[in-house]
Amino acid sequence: MNPTPLMRLFRQEATKCSGQEFADYAALHRWSVEAPDQFWPTVRDFDGIETFNSPTVALADAKMPGARWFPGAQLNYARQVLRHVDAAHAAGHPAIIAEDEQGVIGIVEWPALRQQVASFAIALRALGVGKGDRVAAYLPNRPEAAIAFLACASIGAVWAICAPDMGAPAILDRFAQIEPKILIATDGVFYAGKAHDRSATVQQLLGGLPTVEALVLVRSGHAGEGAVEGHDFQHLASGGGPDVDAFEPEWLPFDHPLWVVYSSGTTGKPKALVHGHGGILLGSASGRIHSDLGASYSDRTPGERFHWFSSTGWMMWNTQIGGLLGGTTICIFDGSPMGTREAPDWGVLWRFVARNRVTFFGSGAQFYTMCVKSGLDFGALGDLSSMRALGSTASPLPAAIQTDISASLGRAGKPDIWWFNSSGGTDICGAFCTGNRELPEAPGKLQCRQLGAAVEAWDEQGGPVTGEVGELVCTRPLPNMPLFLWGDTDGLRYRDSYFDLYPGIWRHGDWLKIDADGTCEIFGRSDATINRGGHRMGTSEIYAAIEGLDEVADSLVIDVRRADADSQLLLFVVPVPGFDVAQAADPIRGAIRASLSPRFLPDRIIAVSAVPRTLSSKKLELPVKRLFEGAPLERLLDPSAMVNPECLAEYNALAAAFRAGR
Repeated sequence: MNPTPLMRLFRQEATKCSGQEFADYAALHRWSVEAPDQFWPTVRDFDGIETFNSPTVALADAKMPGARWFPGAQLNYARQVLRHVDAAHAAGHPAIIAEDEQGVIGIVEWPALRQQVASFAIALRALGVGKGDRVAAYLPNRPEAAIAFLACASIGAVWAICAPDMGAPAILDRFAQIEPKILIATDGVFYAGKAHDRSATVQQLLGGLPTVEALVLVRSGHAGEGAVEGHDFQHLASGGGPDVDAFEPEWLPFDHPLWVVYSSGTTGKPKALVHGHGGILLGSASGRIHSDLGASYSDRTPGERFHWFSSTGWMMWNTQIGGLLGGTTICIFDGSPMGTREAPDWGVLWRFVARNRVTFFGSGAQFYTMCVKSGLDFGALGDLSSMRALGSTASPLPAAIQTDISASLGRAGKPDIWWFNSSGGTDICGAFCTGNRELPEAPGKLQCRQLGAAVEAWDEQGGPVTGEVGELVCTRPLPNMPLFLWGDTDGLRYRDSYFDLYPGIWRHGDWLKIDADGTCEIFGRSDATINRGGHRMGTSEIYAAIEGLDEVADSLVIDVRRADADSQLLLFVVPVPGFDVAQAADPIRGAIRASLSPRFLPDRIIAVSAVPRTLSSKKLELPVKRLFEGAPLERLLDPSAMVNPECLAEYNALAAAFRAGR
């Protein structure tokens, strides 16, 4: 049985702190953005965020960029995690449950987490790491990554991580910007049924990062003996004695840098976004109220288990680790979510959820779409009775996919699933539009705007609209907005990235519609808009119309400008096995005509083997558009920042033929 929603508990606390009764969520949201000096301290206290002092002013300077939050407050992300050690362990709940593709299971109990974090933090200090020094990690989604991150946070070092599925050039584009003192790396991984030696990549990273003074190696068993040498992670994290027992995370200023996360890097150098301890703690606390996640609150059912499938290269890894802030057991999976290319199996994660009694399961929207397209038998996945919530992000989740999975789970004996759809980004390591278990279900949509986020949809005149698609803007600061971009000494790139169109107003770059009932829809990137004779359409509306068809596995649409005409609308389609594009063409046109308008019928429907995607599974619409408009491929896309770079040759050939008039 589900416990009392956290949103209800928070609303009760907000009433006490504000002296107001909130008739509905809209009233609570309005207070959260209009009264930051009441709202954010209420979030802090509700979440139990420990501060060395408690300033009375939450928002000392509301300018964007450059807002100042809780001046004088001191805290620490790692301290917030480790405060749960005694209570969670006494209740019999581990901190981390980890599995990999080979079936190896690892459990990290809360006291072991504290001991390993303390031991590794002391070892980092011995290697010369101090406050503000950068530590770069090249690690898969395993407990070592979580332990190393918490150790860095505990001593004020600044963390950055890249996943081992990225190539050395993409990683160096990221890490070289921050000049790390220490590199923590694995020498190998096992993925999609195969072992991969990564020792050569580690050597490349060392050669390209001259500031690195020491290598800490997480040995995988998948590299040759002695292929690369460094300090052994397990040894550094297994120390004991009085120093480890007495270790406590340092008190740090509210805006002390916590981590550097990176934009996808699909065009130009990726932005190195710096977030602070305090801002991420508050943003995470607000996010957990919405996701209804956390075992530490007063009447929560103990034993919450949280799994959001992610590589370490996606900000959802940061969200997954954030589950520990609420005393939740995080369940992590290191491997392919679909088995192997030779034998695809979209039941891998569902069986992982069943085995480990996961209560909250999240993934990218494309994962759920592929589960439906593959014909997955939800009745053969094991016991999913513990699961109460499904989370989706990265791209809009089609309503038909959501309702199909809910119906399939219902037939399999699990009828009471709540869908938590959210949309935000790496830029804020959080959400702008999100879910709320107290609100009605909204398949294919987001139930509400995030508390504290003054999100609006703006028209071309820079005014808010309801029931119409507009630019997603945030008109007031959030504590989890970036402190700055690393290396952006004059702040120009930060301002150009988010405040170019509306000075002092954050423009996120997404199309958004907010309906009268408060529900929200994202319609793709605003720089990839389809414009047909002055009529604009977000790409996600076309995907929603056609990707529910039995014939279509995946698709990409671009509006290509031509010198001799306004534009051509190109639709790339990956057919479901057993179909071809000729069979799919009429259903595609019929779906677009019925759901949208004949104006948006594609000029060409082109069969492709795959849709190019970033490592976080976002469709690479804008780079493909520019490729077809004549920009050279090597300036547009970094293959090592993609999940499927093997498809680039296909698109390059198609673009050349298109430009030649064929």
